[in-house]
Amino acid sequence: MTQTDPSLPSDFIRNIIDDDIKAGKHQGRVATRFPPEPNGYPHIGHAKSICLNFGLAAQYGGTCNLRLDDTDPSGESMEYVESIVRDVKWLGFDWEDRLFYASDYYEKLYQYALQLIRKGLAYVCDLNADQIREYRGTLTEPGKESSFRKRTVAENLDLFVRMRAGEFADGSRVLRAKIDMGSPNVTMRDPIMYRIKKESHYRTGDAWCIYPMYDFAHCLSDYIERITHSICTLEFENNRPLYDWFLDQLVEKPRPRQIEFARLNLSYTVMSKRKLLELVETGVVGGWDDPQMPTLSGMRRRGFTPEAIRKFCEKIGVSKNDSLIDMALLENCVRDDLNEKALRVMAVLRPLRVVIDNYPEGEVEMFDCPYHPKNAEMGSRQVPFSRNLFIEREDFMVEPPKKFFRLAPGREVRLRYGYFIRCIGVVKDPATGDVAEVHCTYDPQTRSGFAPDGRKVDATIHWVSAPHAVPVEVRLYDRLFRVPDALSEPGEFTEYLNPKSLEILKDCRLEPSLAAATPGQRFQFERLGYFCPDSGDSPGKTKVFNRTVTLRDAWAKIVEKGR
Repeated sequence: MTQTDPSLPSDFIRNIIDDDIKAGKHQGRVATRFPPEPNGYPHIGHAKSICLNFGLAAQYGGTCNLRLDDTDPSGESMEYVESIVRDVKWLGFDWEDRLFYASDYYEKLYQYALQLIRKGLAYVCDLNADQIREYRGTLTEPGKESSFRKRTVAENLDLFVRMRAGEFADGSRVLRAKIDMGSPNVTMRDPIMYRIKKESHYRTGDAWCIYPMYDFAHCLSDYIERITHSICTLEFENNRPLYDWFLDQLVEKPRPRQIEFARLNLSYTVMSKRKLLELVETGVVGGWDDPQMPTLSGMRRRGFTPEAIRKFCEKIGVSKNDSLIDMALLENCVRDDLNEKALRVMAVLRPLRVVIDNYPEGEVEMFDCPYHPKNAEMGSRQVPFSRNLFIEREDFMVEPPKKFFRLAPGREVRLRYGYFIRCIGVVKDPATGDVAEVHCTYDPQTRSGFAPDGRKVDATIHWVSAPHAVPVEVRLYDRLFRVPDALSEPGEFTEYLNPKSLEILKDCRLEPSLAAATPGQRFQFERLGYFCPDSGDSPGKTKVFNRTVTLRDAWAKIVEKGR
C-alpha cells in the first residue's frame, strides 16, 4: 500500500517507505519493530514510537514486532518486560506471535562476532574504559590506535573464546570492531562490540558472561527478524553508519534501513529513564506507576485513556527536528476524549454543611439525573436529596466581592438538578471563626429548576446529600515540575520539582452512585474536573479517587499572569 489516500497521515518516513515500495525493495514488504530495553517502565515518549511503528505496519499492511533489546543484564528485569508488554497492549496494539528478545540471538550474535574476527575486522583490546575514551580522540582531533589492534586473527579468536568461557575479569578486555580511528564520525572509531560482565541475566541466567553492545546487536537483530525499516530516534543518527557497516560486513541484501525521527520531549516532566528511576529510588514518587509520572502505567492509573494518547501522538506528528511539546496539548486530548465518554456525577471535595431549615426532617427525595447532558444513551441515576447537604466550601462567602455570584447571606442559588435555596444564617466555629454550617430555606416550587414567578438566579452549584454521601480520599495531581524543561535549567533537575504536584484531600464526599465505582471507570465531577478510582486501593481502606485532569488548562492562566 502506498500513500494514495489523502486521509492517511504523511511525513518524511512514509515518503521514504513509499519510495522503497515503488523501487521494489523487500518485494513491497513493510516490517517494523518496537525495540525497548527492559530497564524501566515505558513512558509517553515511548508511546510516540509505539504508535508510529505499529501504525506504519497497519497502514501498509505489514507487521510490527515487539522486541526486548536485553543486551545489558544490569538493571534489566522481568518486571520491566511485563510492564512493556502490558502497556503496548493497553495502547491497543497487537504483535500477534512476534514477541522477541535480543537474548534469543546471543549465539547467532556471537557467531557473527567470530566472523568479523576471522575477516580481520575485530580484535580483543586490553585497554581499560578510561584509556579507550582517551584514545578515541575528540570531534576535532582523530583517535589513536590501540597497541592491541595488531593482534593476529588466531590470537583474537583464542582470546574471544576465552572471554566467553569466563577466564578474564570484568572490564579487563573488550572486543572492538576494527574500522577507522581517524574517522570524522567518533562512533566509527573502533567501537566496542562485546564487554565482560559476570552478572546473571534475567532470562539466560549465568549462561553468558560477555554481552553484546546495543549497536552491534540491534542491526543484526533487525536483520534476523527481516525488518525492512528500522525506525529510531534522532540521537541514533550518528550511529547509522555503524548500523550499516556491521550489516555490510556480515549479511547479504536486502537489509533493513535505519530512519531517525525526533523523540518526544514533553514540558513539565522528564523523558529520561535514568532520571525517572532516580525519582523512584529516592522516594520522590511512589513508584513507576505513580500518577505523577509520565509513564504509561502512571497515566493509566491517573485516568488517561489509550485513545487520548494515540490522538496526541497523531497530532504531534513526526519530524526531524527536536522540540518541546506543551503538556497542555496532551491534557487537551485527554479532555476531548473524556468529554465524550465520562459519566457526569456530583462530588464535594471541600465540604461545607448546609441545613435546609424548612425541609421536612427525615424526608428524602430522589432526583433523576442524566449521566451526560448531550448523550441520553448513557442513561441516568437516582440522586437523593435531604435536609442536610454538603456544598463546596468555595461556593459560599460571608462577605462576597462584587463578582462572586454563588451562595452568600441573603442570596439565592440553584442546586444542580434541584431546588432554589436562599441563605438565611451562618454558624461559625467559635475556636477558629471559620464558617461551620450554613442555614438555608428552599422553594418547593422550583424542583424543575425554574421559578414559577420567572425569577432567575446567578449561579447553579453542585451538592450531595450528607446522610447518603460516600466518604473518599481524593488526590489532586498536577504537573511534576514547576518549569517547562527542568533538565535545561542550572543545578539538579530535582530542584525544580513542583511542590504542589500532589494535594491529598481526606474528607471528600461523593454521591452514592459512586460507591461501586471501580478502577478503569472515568467520571467528570461536575464543575471540578475528570477523576477515576485509584487502581492502587487496598481492600477495606477508604476509596481513593485520582484527578485525571482539570476541566480547563489552569496553567495557561498562570503562564499568562507571569507574562
